[in-house]
Amino acid sequence: MKNRENVRNSAEEKFKKKETHRLEGQKAMAEYLAVQRSVDANTARLRALRLARDSAEKDAAKVVKKTPRKTS
Repeated sequence: MKNRENVRNSAEEKFKKKETHRLEGQKAMAEYLAVQRSVDANTARLRALRLARDSAEKDAAKVVKKTPRKTS
């Protein structure tokens, strides 16, 4: 009888340990994906700002070039 109990207890401990590792792995993956989504969103935001800035600079350069110079 004791041998069966020991085997059963050992199997339960292994199962609990594997289940804990699986849950920790899922939690870690969820955290990783959340951080990755945050980084991707920030990258997209910064790219949009950079493109808007570059476009504004090009427009400003065109305006400066088109203004006629005053000659004395």
